[in-house]
Amino acid sequence: MEKPVIVTVDDDPGVSRSVARDLRRRYGHSYRVVRADTAADGIASVRELRLRGDDVAAILADYRMPQMNGVEFLEQAMDLYPYARRVLLTAYADTEAAIQAINVVDLDHYLLKPWDPPEEKFYPVLDAQLEAWQRTDRRRSDELRVVGARWSAPSYEVRDFLARNQVPYRWMLADSAEGAELLAAAGQADTTVDTTAGGTVNGTATGTVNGTATATVGGTVPARLPLVVTADGTTLVAPAPAELAQAVGLATAPATDFYDLIVIGGGPGGLGAAVYGASEGLRTVMVEQHASGGQAGQSSRIENYLGFPDGVSGAQLADRARRQALKFGAELLSARTVTSLEVKGQARVVGFDDGGRIAAHTVILATGVSYRRLGAPGLDDFIGSGCYYGAALTEAPECRDREVYIVGAANSAGQGAVYLSGYASKVHLIVRGDGLERTMSHYLIEQISRIPNIEVHLGTEVVGAEGDGHLERITLKDADGERTADAEWLFVFIGAEPFTDWLGEIIERDDRGFILTGPDLTAGERRPRNWSLRREPYHLETNVPGVFAAGDVRAESIKRVASAVGEGAMAVALVHRYLEKT
Repeated sequence: MEKPVIVTVDDDPGVSRSVARDLRRRYGHSYRVVRADTAADGIASVRELRLRGDDVAAILADYRMPQMNGVEFLEQAMDLYPYARRVLLTAYADTEAAIQAINVVDLDHYLLKPWDPPEEKFYPVLDAQLEAWQRTDRRRSDELRVVGARWSAPSYEVRDFLARNQVPYRWMLADSAEGAELLAAAGQADTTVDTTAGGTVNGTATGTVNGTATATVGGTVPARLPLVVTADGTTLVAPAPAELAQAVGLATAPATDFYDLIVIGGGPGGLGAAVYGASEGLRTVMVEQHASGGQAGQSSRIENYLGFPDGVSGAQLADRARRQALKFGAELLSARTVTSLEVKGQARVVGFDDGGRIAAHTVILATGVSYRRLGAPGLDDFIGSGCYYGAALTEAPECRDREVYIVGAANSAGQGAVYLSGYASKVHLIVRGDGLERTMSHYLIEQISRIPNIEVHLGTEVVGAEGDGHLERITLKDADGERTADAEWLFVFIGAEPFTDWLGEIIERDDRGFILTGPDLTAGERRPRNWSLRREPYHLETNVPGVFAAGDVRAESIKRVASAVGEGAMAVALVHRYLEKT
């Protein structure tokens, strides 16, 4: 097999030779270095590599090149090699452009010239990028295929589940020729190819049956959608999350029935607890209902997390934490819904919706929060078919050259606006208040102000929604009254509700449902006399000994990724102290 390739492009011949020399000296034994002196030659080289079937690990491009600058070059190259690591070579004066490029081409790193000595300033950067590329799953995305309808909520839910769990797949519409062929092969529909329409199939979404989208293919048999076809040819029709998780290799069943620590929730707090619990020798299992990363995992880019100066997507951060937890021996269960928590002597017993149960000495509740529903009349009819809660990154390519609306004024809404501005012709940020300063970080406000296709509408609300089968129009209300706007995409980020109703009366919560811990607990009869850490001025224990809360689900917590991770780690330290006392 040919060595993977590192491509370097710089229009300064001297610099170009120096870059190639440094690369060959360090990486020549494992990688082939391809050098180009112009952007045009570089694109030609990348295309030739693609045709030959070579694998490109990294692409380094100088920012200041005539005819085509480095950002434009990387934007073209990433269409041919989407998994290649992208590095922009810049001068000090170009750092602002490099930062902006992070959002244009999902830049992995920008490197200031000169970088002498390379052992200190060049090789560590490339080592990290190549290591990340080696870890990336570069299998062909068509190993798993999903056939669905464009405005189908069940189809969206399957795509979103796969994307958030880092499972590559290929998406096709039921009314495409290939989609119809798969439906027919799966026995889901009879196919009639209309060759007069350029080989496409007459197939359109016709409604839902028991919550499952249907489509008429070739005007004959209704197909139940979505259809999932695995690499080995197994077909799943409108699969439930647990069925889909098993089919793609995610763990859903616990290895044993008793642990030292059960972590409920796989957001930053839960992942932090799983990493620290397992790394410190506790038999640890983490249970997640949807996908690792929680609400933070849907963030398109987090730029204020310690240690990531160039930013990191929520999915990337969650994937790294998940792999870290697995490395230390934690079990991670996906697509499992917890419905009960009981105290049985020294055991804390967790029940699932399918009747299964596991027990442990201790439990950390890190169920996080979900976005509150927008109460505009008619909007609930379009959830998953035009209205999306969170970033819904799978929908971004569909928004290309169209106008989109975002509701919210916190960091998640700002991050979503910046990300979608790279696809949409215009992004309307709908803000109920009179400004962003109280709820959004300063760096995001500054970033939004510099993006010309983002328009902020202050003092504005969405008060209605209409459409035929999918969202088509929304009604906006501001100081001047109501108006109607054409809108097929609406993304909502309006605060959070804790996922705690399943706890019943066993865990003390505030009037909004957030879990009370430590000093926030009342002095009523429900606080047990043997409250294990009652002398500590601050801790994360609930009113039930051995049960702790961490992250956004905890009352009075700071709603930030870093604080959730910190609380997850701190909760594990308190678990150890609890176990020592019992």
